[in-house]
Amino acid sequence: MRIGIGIDTHAFDLRTGLKLGIVLGGILIPHNHKIIAHSDGDVVLHAITDALIGSVAEGSIGQHFPPNDLQWQGANSEIFVITAYKIVKQRGYTLSNIDLTIICEAPKIGPYMSSMKEKIANILGVDPNQINVKATSNEKLGFLGEGRGITVHAICCVTQNVQKH
Repeated sequence: MRIGIGIDTHAFDLRTGLKLGIVLGGILIPHNHKIIAHSDGDVVLHAITDALIGSVAEGSIGQHFPPNDLQWQGANSEIFVITAYKIVKQRGYTLSNIDLTIICEAPKIGPYMSSMKEKIANILGVDPNQINVKATSNEKLGFLGEGRGITVHAICCVTQNVQKH
């Protein structure tokens, strides 16, 4: 068994008059702001990617998908998760579970947690019961509490495939 941790944070673009909404866990969620990012800015999938890559000691999301590489500009973050899980499987491991905590004041995550869980499970080709999504606020403290950004913590557990002789 191995454990990986992924943490991702992005700021919101606080300008007015922008196309509104953010993508979290592959789900489009209405919001007053957009996320500032090189790719689609899906902090949930970025944290999962880092946790998966970390679980098998293969570096970080930035090493596999450099933010200064133009091929990832505007990219769908599902690509990152799928690639990270391929790396895990190539190393002889299978996902046991993922536990996520989304930290923000807004948008409210509760109405979307079930959809995110289903979407993430679908992306990875696993049972939804292997994915847990929860959310909390930052109690109005710091840049998160001021509504200027969003952070996600992801922990994953992978288990080594058993070789049968």
